[in-house]
Amino acid sequence: MTQTPVPVPAVAAGPGPARRLLRATAVVACLPYLGLKAAWIAGSRIGIPDGSALLDHRVTMAVANGLSMLLDSGVIVLALVLTRPWGRRAPAWVLVLPAWVATGLLAPIMAGFPLQLVARAFAGGVATGADARREPFLHEWVFGVVYAGFIVQGLALGALFVLHARERWGHLWRGRMGDLPAGVVDRGRRAVAVAAAVLALFPAAVRLLWACGGTAGLGAGRAAERTSDFHVLEGLYVAFLVAAVTGTLLLAFRRGRVLPVAVPVALTWVCSGAVACWGGWMLLGTLATAGNPADRPTDLVLLTYAAQMIVGLLLASVGVHFLARRPAAARVRP
Repeated sequence: MTQTPVPVPAVAAGPGPARRLLRATAVVACLPYLGLKAAWIAGSRIGIPDGSALLDHRVTMAVANGLSMLLDSGVIVLALVLTRPWGRRAPAWVLVLPAWVATGLLAPIMAGFPLQLVARAFAGGVATGADARREPFLHEWVFGVVYAGFIVQGLALGALFVLHARERWGHLWRGRMGDLPAGVVDRGRRAVAVAAAVLALFPAAVRLLWACGGTAGLGAGRAAERTSDFHVLEGLYVAFLVAAVTGTLLLAFRRGRVLPVAVPVALTWVCSGAVACWGGWMLLGTLATAGNPADRPTDLVLLTYAAQMIVGLLLASVGVHFLARRPAAARVRP
């Protein structure tokens, strides 16, 4: 996304009360997660039961915990930038890239955790495919505290970013799809969108297979550890892939003439981020534990995560291209 010469409304010396509340909410919501990660890096076992797999890879987990602390600290930085007057003068990419990553990482949690709770209620708890209790990983209260914090972070930070983006770049998604002029997305990017849609069939098919109970490529150990949470998340990744491809193709080919432009823009933004960021994060996490023969991933798992990441990045590039080429708001027919 590039800066445009659209006048920026004058702002007060500080944010209004609503934005101050959202900023404080986002910062406070980060504290439980950051506190747990800091404690684990320092050697504490709070929330980690005996026999947890987390205790088998101390160095790897310390590095992973440090990286995840850095990512979550970015939420605090973003909340501050989005509520300060000087943040409105920051280059677009300084805000857009980390906001896209934050959106991508938080969206599946915000959607997935409530769905997992519903699935657990119907399944009578978290059970493996063999209907036996899983090996201890973390105490259940940890998931509740952490994921509830993530949901609050996502809501507060998302609201702050929407307010900021609407004031600076709202003209880019004004109007309806039928009002868009030809050429807003060139042939090259349309080809990228089609290629990404075709490539997306692979990770979508594999994840749908896993969501429906298939075990191809999972390995015996991974298959035995599947839970209701696993099936929910796999189905959710399929939904994000479909939504990301749909939003991007709508933008690339100007389909859905009666739709507000904001709808496919939002689909592309949120869902491409979820697809790319979680594909990359899971690929990184899988490779980090590949040294243990029992945890070594299959080629199908690695290819699925890598393909998902690539699809998300390709779709996001089409969305950025669209916003960069979008004519000024004055050229959009009322």
